[in-house]
Amino acid sequence: MQRKRYSPGRVPGTLLGLGAGLGVALGALTGCSAAGTAEDVTVDAKAGSAAVPVAPPGRYRTLFEPCGAVPQAALRELLPGTVALSDVERAKALRGTAAVTYDTDRRVGCTWSADTADGGSHRLVLDVERVVSYDPTVSDATRAQEVYTRKQLAAGIAVPVTPTPTPTAPATGPMTAPASGTAGTAGTSGAATTTPPATTAPPGTRTSTTGTGTTPTGVPSSAATGAPSAGTPSAPATTGLEPRLLGGLGDIAFVGDTLGSAGGAGRQRVVSVVFRTSNVVVTVEYRQRTTGTAPAPDSKELQDRAQNLARLLANRLEE
Repeated sequence: MQRKRYSPGRVPGTLLGLGAGLGVALGALTGCSAAGTAEDVTVDAKAGSAAVPVAPPGRYRTLFEPCGAVPQAALRELLPGTVALSDVERAKALRGTAAVTYDTDRRVGCTWSADTADGGSHRLVLDVERVVSYDPTVSDATRAQEVYTRKQLAAGIAVPVTPTPTPTAPATGPMTAPASGTAGTAGTSGAATTTPPATTAPPGTRTSTTGTGTTPTGVPSSAATGAPSAGTPSAPATTGLEPRLLGGLGDIAFVGDTLGSAGGAGRQRVVSVVFRTSNVVVTVEYRQRTTGTAPAPDSKELQDRAQNLARLLANRLEE
């Protein structure tokens, strides 16, 4: 039997077909792998672009030292009883007592007090809170506004309700005059009446049933109506000195004023000025107590003194 001649460089047909098949198979595998990688990259890119927006941080990161924030001259005016004290006692009274706190970058406070010669007394309490939001979608200033709103409602000052306009549905046919003695939807001129705008309460509040304002969950409705609840001293009746919002003090501010008994025939008036600047809420509480037949503390005098101190502290925050 004659053998076939072997020629160098030639590949038998069987081997050639096998090599071609392997090439196609490898090409297919490589193509699938590349396509899968491209899709993975596309999915990852889309996932990375859907980032949740982060609310801006508050303006303030630290707080000032409270007992040293009030000038000595202002303290002498707020605490007239210190005039009759000895130098050592006066210095101690004007130094104040710092509030107990575990984080002076979050909350600080100080208290001063002095008795008067007629048995009365004056007391000043300063509270400064820096509010921090732990929700990345809610800003520190928004959380601070919530703290401020609770204080405002507790002082009997209702939060204004923002009306929401309701669009009027377009007429689908000719207008007809209403029947005699009934209220229709159009007058003789053919103009349709509009639905009264609805009102919406801020988040975390419920509308007062008296229609005078809103009150947060857990706060008595009397706080929204301005009427004192049981056991709460009555507010001053003088027009212009009632609890109210204040202008030109921080981002938003109010003054509260209550008058009650202080044992026996004594009277006590408590004035609070609260304001918010960005994520800091400042509360100035100034109270005076009288005894016996002495007249009740003057509302205007205490409010003026408390507001002057609040404005001084607002300037202190701007430094």
